[in-house]
Amino acid sequence: MQRKKFIEHVSWTGLGIVWAVGSNGLFTACSVGEQTAQTPSKASPLSFVQISDTHIGFKKPANEHVTDTMQKTIAAINALATPPAFVVHTGDITHLSKPEEFDLAKQLMSQLKVPLFTLAGEHDTIGDRGTTYAAAFKPKDVKEGLQIWNQAGIHFLAVTNVLDFAASGKGVLGQAQLDLLTKDLTAQKQDTPIVIFSHLPLYDLYPQWGWATADSAKLLSLLSRFASVTVLSGHIHQVVRHQEGNIQFHTAASTAFPLPTPGNGEHPIPVKLPETSLLKEIGFHSIDLIPGKATKISHRPLG
Repeated sequence: MQRKKFIEHVSWTGLGIVWAVGSNGLFTACSVGEQTAQTPSKASPLSFVQISDTHIGFKKPANEHVTDTMQKTIAAINALATPPAFVVHTGDITHLSKPEEFDLAKQLMSQLKVPLFTLAGEHDTIGDRGTTYAAAFKPKDVKEGLQIWNQAGIHFLAVTNVLDFAASGKGVLGQAQLDLLTKDLTAQKQDTPIVIFSHLPLYDLYPQWGWATADSAKLLSLLSRFASVTVLSGHIHQVVRHQEGNIQFHTAASTAFPLPTPGNGEHPIPVKLPETSLLKEIGFHSIDLIPGKATKISHRPLG
């Protein structure tokens, strides 16, 4: 699908996405109309940070210094006026799943001054379905790829949807993980604020490029009854915001390089920009959950 046709498709399907073309030919995506749900008053104020797609080990022209841009990201997070409660990395920590790439990424992220949660991306599971990733980052209490925790009255879940990406061309949660999600979410009260992290988007953002999760319909059905749901993903290396009912979907920029917007080219290959332009397109998300107010998600570019 060409870029013009994609925009037309978005308009008539009501996906709730607006794309604004920047001077560099990249899109900035923003939401249409009222796209925020209030965090129920039972929760406590909480701020955290999302980083994604650091691709340590990438050495191609789109960014030959991904270690430097990751270092800039970590410095910016540590310098925030209000320290976040934690940082979550939503996958593609490395580029080729090499042990030395994981070692360097772990060394860099050890400089963060707050707790770190991580998810695997498809680039972190090459050849071993995530064994090397798990050995490096030792995610706690993971069952069937699912992490669950509660903090400040908010229910957090981190799902794994990348292990079958190479075979299926899309994200896949799998029945075992869906069964655990069903058991967990049916036990939660309707007014419990829910935050879900994934690497690949959990809705059909652009299936032609694999920017979707094939079996996410069951999960989205489970989430539809909650008053406030925020889904934070990576993979597509650009900010897109979308809403279905009370479910907000947000994708984060990469800290390494941007990818083209949906339909802009045959495949999502890294976009090469001048350094000053690159730093404006890469960065991280800060998220503020405030009881009784709309969830605030801010893209923080590095330049």
